[in-house]
Amino acid sequence: MVTIRLDALGVSLGRRQVVRDVSAMLEPGKLIGIIGPNGAGKSSLLRAMLGLVPASAGAVLVDGAPVAGMVRAAVARKIAYLPQGQTLHWPLSVERLTALGRLPHLAPMSSLSPTDLAAIDRALERADVTDLRDRIATNLSGGERARALLARALAVDAPALVVDEPLASLDPGHQIDVMALLRREADAGALVIAVLHDLTMAARYCDRLLLLDGGRLVADGPPMAVLTAERLHLVYGIHALIDAAAAAPMVVPLDRSAAGAWA
Repeated sequence: MVTIRLDALGVSLGRRQVVRDVSAMLEPGKLIGIIGPNGAGKSSLLRAMLGLVPASAGAVLVDGAPVAGMVRAAVARKIAYLPQGQTLHWPLSVERLTALGRLPHLAPMSSLSPTDLAAIDRALERADVTDLRDRIATNLSGGERARALLARALAVDAPALVVDEPLASLDPGHQIDVMALLRREADAGALVIAVLHDLTMAARYCDRLLLLDGGRLVADGPPMAVLTAERLHLVYGIHALIDAAAAAPMVVPLDRSAAGAWA
């Protein structure tokens, strides 16, 4: 179990402040979606949580300890991370790709232990890619590759999983597969944090949404409390069909509102 606390967090990239005064307590057993328009600061917020970019104000605390003072391997053992836009350059098998997730646990030049091998097998099973273990990862379809990359993150066996735009370039069926996988991980007790653009997927699968706009946290709560017509108009500049009564909530953008129309 792991908790991540954001305490009045600010992040600057060069002279531009991209995250402003964000506070939240992120707790295990939840699938938390981070949403907002392009340039809202979502990816920068994730990277600050992991200590990959420094805070310009406030702090990130992982289990009460400042992430800025933690060694990289210690952070990696607590929080597995799958960045957006991962490209595979080497013709590794899915099993060997998944094994890379064990690096935070290995000393230099050491070999995989029975514990590592067991973690790899579990990750392949959890990501539903056991039947692909001998396939070359660069030859996989987009949906298969997405699950293989998730297997690598799951092999860390970290109590928290952070993924940045895991649905990018996936067809609807594979989007459902990935969201169902993230949901299972949260239900098993992990803290799962995902940057998402598909508002219907966020509404259906997440326990909680953090809505960013201009680097600020403008809403935080259950999905259908966050995804209101007024907020979608103000933040995204859209009109949307919102069906919160159905068993599977739905948020369908209809058109640009006047505030969001192109100049």
